[in-house]
Amino acid sequence: MIRNSIINHNQLKKTEIIAGAKAAIPLIIGGIPFGILFGTLAPSSGLSVWATMAMSLIVFAGSAQFIVLALIAVQAPLEVILLTTFVVNLRHLLYATALVPHVSHLSLPWRSLLAFGLTDETFANMSQRYQPNSPLGDDHQFAHFFYLGSMFSFYISWGGATAIGLVLGNVIPDMTSWGLEFAMSVTFIGMVIPYLNTKAMFSAMLSAAISSLFFAHLPNKLGLIISALIGVIAGLIVIQFQKVSLNQGEKV
Repeated sequence: MIRNSIINHNQLKKTEIIAGAKAAIPLIIGGIPFGILFGTLAPSSGLSVWATMAMSLIVFAGSAQFIVLALIAVQAPLEVILLTTFVVNLRHLLYATALVPHVSHLSLPWRSLLAFGLTDETFANMSQRYQPNSPLGDDHQFAHFFYLGSMFSFYISWGGATAIGLVLGNVIPDMTSWGLEFAMSVTFIGMVIPYLNTKAMFSAMLSAAISSLFFAHLPNKLGLIISALIGVIAGLIVIQFQKVSLNQGEKV
């Protein structure tokens, strides 16, 4: 009986890992040009080949890495680079807050590993995994293995794309003028569209989009953080209005 239970658990873990890796594929395709672009830009900004690969494998944060490149190119002081990176990645605090109820039961080593791999794409995949209509069902006992499969898929592809960019940057001139970064914009649009099925989600998207344009002039990408918070608040307000309307309807 115990042996059968262990085998069943191992099978569930394997299923979650494979499903997470598969869910990552569409977003990986959109992210590969982004990684290649980083690999081609980094040496021209003053980073060595080894430093470029180390940044992708240790920092593992696409948008922050590009901002760091720009700061290195203008010889910004270390404290400015660290502070800017911190501000740009503040959105991960929102992601982590949303995931805490699902991973709080895990050990510290597990949570540390998952925190390292928390990216925009992985968070999007996990948000879908925790939806009631997930193809894997409502049993989330081993959902962190889904996270693991998605995370490592992005990690390997990001490192590989950076390496390809380093090679191509030496072989093909002027790759930075190809507009490869546009692929990431299309990818994130594709991530958002499936969630626009309620008034709350649509309100959050619309308010965040308008706010991002209004606050685009703020330094260090602060407009991104402010817009995200405004979007969350707008969505919560709509949800509260819907609850109030529902309660009033029931009383009538």
